[in-house]
Amino acid sequence: MDPSLENTLTSDPSTWVGSSLVSVRQITPSGLRLMFDVSQEMKTIVRLVGGDERLKHKILANVFYEASTRTSCSFQSAMLRLGGRVVCIDQLNSSVKKGETLGDTIRCLENYADVTVLRHPIIGSAAEASTYAEKPVLNAGDGTGEHPTQALLDCFTIQDEFSGRGGGIEGKTVVLLGDLKHGRTVHSLAKLLARSEIPGVKLRYCSPESLKMPEDVKAEVDKYGLPQEEFSDLREAIAGADVLYVTRIQKERFASEDEYAAVEGSFVVDSELMNEAPKGMIVMHPLPRVGEIKEEVDKDERAAYFRQMENGMFVRMALLALVLGRRCEPQGYKLSK
Repeated sequence: MDPSLENTLTSDPSTWVGSSLVSVRQITPSGLRLMFDVSQEMKTIVRLVGGDERLKHKILANVFYEASTRTSCSFQSAMLRLGGRVVCIDQLNSSVKKGETLGDTIRCLENYADVTVLRHPIIGSAAEASTYAEKPVLNAGDGTGEHPTQALLDCFTIQDEFSGRGGGIEGKTVVLLGDLKHGRTVHSLAKLLARSEIPGVKLRYCSPESLKMPEDVKAEVDKYGLPQEEFSDLREAIAGADVLYVTRIQKERFASEDEYAAVEGSFVVDSELMNEAPKGMIVMHPLPRVGEIKEEVDKDERAAYFRQMENGMFVRMALLALVLGRRCEPQGYKLSK
């Protein structure tokens, strides 16, 4: 990533206008607080009236070169709820099949759209795309690298879940479980929590030996002094924890079926485990799940992953409004309505 993009997004909405978001490194602690505030406003608007027209006549190019349900649909829904429109591109219906470069694709789409959302299988692709772009590029996942909008919605979910109990992220112990080697969601979440300057946060990592959190991620977290611990036993990891963040073992990232089979089903969250878990501990998952959380857990009020999924739309509404310069409410509209 271009070093000039680091630490650029603050509590001043003008710093977001026209900006790309390719890494959590861009988000300052005050910028994260602004995102919480605007996301909560968007949640209130959707609950009250379904949306507004602040992005009327704006167009989003949704470019997904990897499969996606939640990220793609939530960006589309976010744009539509704010009165904008969406054009969708994937690897099958784009000129990438003809050998078009990423830079040319981005330059092309800017003629038709006001903001581009990009998911790409190669690490650093979103940062590369932003160097060609004159309009905002939003990273929707680049290989095993980062997923900054997921990290934002994850932090917002933790804040939202505990704010109803008179708290927030402060002082929370967060367990990251599963495929920590390939999981861009946990890479971004760990980095964003470290950079947030929220007091008292602790990270615990629990994974198969071959899927541990990468050393470069741990080193970046360590720079900010955030406590980190590693566990091989899930029950030990969740003792006294506030958040259990579960990830699937990512079959598509393995070189062979045998490598995947060796770790498949290493950790499973079921009713038995939840009976032993702290009473106030929430369970999160970026989804999709493939057996690591049993459906019987869905009935547990601590299961927050579907609420987390909906929060993705609110956060992406906030992000689109900010980068397109429509942070303020339309004239005459009141959140207290």
